[in-house]
Amino acid sequence: MSDPWPVELRGITESVVTTLGPDGSYNVAALGLSAGDPVTATTWGQTRTRRNFEREGEGYVQFTRDPVDFVEAALTVWEADEPILPTADAWAKVAVEHREADTEDGTEWVEWTLEPIESAVERETVPTTNRGYAAVIEATVAASRLDVPAYDDDRLAARLAYFAAVIERCGGEREQVAWERLETTVDLPAVARQFESF
Repeated sequence: MSDPWPVELRGITESVVTTLGPDGSYNVAALGLSAGDPVTATTWGQTRTRRNFEREGEGYVQFTRDPVDFVEAALTVWEADEPILPTADAWAKVAVEHREADTEDGTEWVEWTLEPIESAVERETVPTTNRGYAAVIEATVAASRLDVPAYDDDRLAARLAYFAAVIERCGGEREQVAWERLETTVDLPAVARQFESF
């Protein structure tokens, strides 16, 4: 019998997933979870997550509040020695199953069902709302879509410039570090310079 998810999922919940690679290390990536019965997630292109899902049939979905870890997971190639990140507040080991696949604007996608088979809550926290943190997550999504034919780079650059202003005004130290890491990862100054009015 499967374990329940360790957190309530609604809409699309952003998470970090680790999947075992052929070299024995765990690839760390961002993964949006679509709430429902079953919970689903979509991989776009020939990513390490997709290949590891296909080969292993499982992964570790993690819920972290650390914005730097989220940027690293979404925008870099990050390999870890252990499946659970130190910053994970909760996690679920999931069995994944191919549900459907297609191509959109020249990019292959695969939808997966995720069934938790083991889970844990590492720490409980009192929730707070920080616009800087939310802006980091949104900026990371926008940055990951740069140079993707289905999206307009000028519109994405405008959004990124706006998120930069929110992070500067509202974010704490970790949000500032996350933005700096995002800038060095996707060469944002060149992309967003024309939108300095934000």
